[in-house]
Order: sequence, then structure tokens, then C-alpha cells
Amino acid sequence: MVSQMPLEQKNNSRDFIFKGNAKEWFGIWIVNLLLSIVTIGIYSAWAKVRTKKYFYGNTFVDGRNFDYHATGGQILKGRLIIIAVIIVFQIILTILPVVGLFLFLGLILLFPWLITRAMVFNARMSSFSNVRFDFVGTYGRAALVYLLYPILSALTLYITFPILDRTVKCFTIDNLRFGTAEFKVDAPLGAFYKAAVIALLWVMVVVAAAYLTIASAIIASPEDNPMAVMLTVYAVFFIGLIPAGFIYQALTRNIIYNSTTLLGGHALRSNVSATQLFWIALSNMLVVVLTLGLMLPWAQVRVARYLSDHTGVEIGSSLDDFIGTEQEKATALGDAYSDIEGIDVGLPI
Repeated sequence: MVSQMPLEQKNNSRDFIFKGNAKEWFGIWIVNLLLSIVTIGIYSAWAKVRTKKYFYGNTFVDGRNFDYHATGGQILKGRLIIIAVIIVFQIILTILPVVGLFLFLGLILLFPWLITRAMVFNARMSSFSNVRFDFVGTYGRAALVYLLYPILSALTLYITFPILDRTVKCFTIDNLRFGTAEFKVDAPLGAFYKAAVIALLWVMVVVAAAYLTIASAIIASPEDNPMAVMLTVYAVFFIGLIPAGFIYQALTRNIIYNSTTLLGGHALRSNVSATQLFWIALSNMLVVVLTLGLMLPWAQVRVARYLSDHTGVEIGSSLDDFIGTEQEKATALGDAYSDIEGIDVGLPI
């Protein structure tokens, strides 16, 4: 399969470059794994930090790299809080079921706050060229995005899923800041529906082919009906649904990135191929399974390199001047990363 070419180079264009390698990452990964097992999962908080620092630190744009600043203690503290809440909730639910029901409703209402706290934490713990990111999303907007929109999507039998998906992505990006510079995304809703239709058409083609195949098999050998049905179900799942997900993911990634700008005239770019992304995921899965997980670091580096090779940014002004200005603003504002924001609430955001 021929790989799609990286983004076209222009005078004002800069590609993302991933400089990590599988051998180096394997050494870090295996230590993370063994220490997490020995400590019954406690070290996994520090493993998460080491993982993010490696992949962030090896991702460059114009000779400048990203970085991750959280500590294992912050991650562990957040996880312990979440575990404690779950334990208390289970105890109350067992002793006082009615009170537990109200607490469950309260946890649902708390979910948008947890989402925004996770986004704030991850943004503020990330930096590019020593300039921190930030997230300024509010609880009210998060409640609409993560509670109301999913309900509406379910009530419409997920016909409005592209609206939900676009809303979530726009909420995430529009509230992101690089220093004080605002990100802005202007992705057309029609493009999301087009991506969904393309993915759905692929599933329909596979289902139609599977139906014709199983019909022929039943006619030719009626006694093998159960086996034919089982194989058809697997075929629809692995050839239809999973590739459809990658088709939608690749198309919407390109839509979002190519519609995102950063204050100062900078614009993100992406040309990820759905076919190539699916091939990488499929071959990665096969290699990881056949090696009993030992090739997982190679697979992770492979994905990171592919995404970097097909992601870029168009520079609207001097990058040195822009970053220098944001560094000065950050210094003038003082340390915005206080201890109260210094824990990870445990959500995989």
C-alpha cells in the first residue's frame, strides 16, 4: 500500500516532526510496565507522566518542541480522589439506596465540571517552546455539550451525531489558548455529515456484500448456516464497522485541523489518509498480538510519526516574535498554574 505524501512544503509552512524511535521508547515503556506491576498500579501515575513527556518532548515544529509538566504525585492524587468518591458512593448506595440515587444524579451533573477540570489540567501542564497552554471552557457550556447534546443525539437515533461530534470538537478547540492567544475553529457542519455519509456508505456496501455471500453459502450448503452467519458477523465488524470508524476519524481530523487558526495568522493543516490510518492500525494490532504485546512501543511510535508527518502549521508572522510576545505576557500575568489546579481528576482527556 502506497503511503500518502506528507504535507506540501511552502515558504510559510512548517511540518510537525516526531523524533522518537521504537528502541528508545521500548526502554522507557518496559520500565513503566514492570514498576506499575510491582507497585500494584501506583507507579502508573508516574508512567503516564514519563509517557507524555517522551512523546511531547520528541514532537517538534520549526526546531521547537512540546513539553509536559505534570508530576506523578498530581496524577496519583487525582486518581485517589476519584477512587475515594466511588467507594463512598457504593457504600451509600448499599446502605441508603434512595440517597444513592440522588447522589448518582449529582454525579451526572458533576461530570461536565470534571471534563473541564481535566481539560484545564492537561492544557496547563502542556507547553510549546516554554509557553504554556490553557483552557477556559465554562461549566455551563460543558453541560450543554456533554449532557444535552448527547441526549438530543440519542433521541434522534443518532442522526444528529455529526452535530454532537462537531460541537464537542469546537468546544475543545475554541476554549484552548496558547499563552493568551486564542484558537478558533470554523468547521462547516456539512463536512461532518459528508464524512458520516461516506463512512455509512462503506458499511452498507460491506453489509450488502456479506448478505449476498451468506445467501449463496446457505443455498450451497444449508447445514453450515451457523458457521456462515458467524463468519459474516465477524466480516461486517472487521471489514465494515472498524474501517468506517477510521474513515470518519481521518476525514473529521482533516476538517477540524484545516479549519483551525491561532491568533497571529497561524493555521493548522492535516492530510491524514483514512486508508493509510486503517492499515497502520490493523497491521499494528496484528504485530502487537503476535508478539504478545512486546511490539506495542513500535506501534505507538509508528502512529505518532505518521500523524506528525501529516500535520503542519502555516506561519502567519514571525514565529520567534509571536512566541516571544506570549512569553512576555505570561511573565506579566504571573504564575497562572496554582496548586488548586494542580491535580489530575483522573479522566482520560
